[in-house]
Amino acid sequence: MATEQASERRASHIRGVTVTAIASLGGIAAAFVSAMFLGTAAKDQLALGIVGAFVFVQLPILQVLGIDVEDFSTKDHLYVLFMTFSLWFVTWTILLTNGVTF
Repeated sequence: MATEQASERRASHIRGVTVTAIASLGGIAAAFVSAMFLGTAAKDQLALGIVGAFVFVQLPILQVLGIDVEDFSTKDHLYVLFMTFSLWFVTWTILLTNGVTF
């Protein structure tokens, strides 16, 4: 019984780390795509569309990695959205501040 609990805790931890990693990497990738398509001008709302697309693309990726997205609660979806947006915002801000062009 203790082994089952440890196994469940480990699986839950791996699930959380996987979801966080994919959401974070998705946000960083969205920032680079925003910088490539929009350059150094942060005046186009297309950037939010890019972030939204990256959020939706993550769900099939998580399914391929073995995460049951059907069991996601509203809290889980909001977490993925928040992490993706946050990393996108910070990364794109750094790219814009430094004038990085592709």
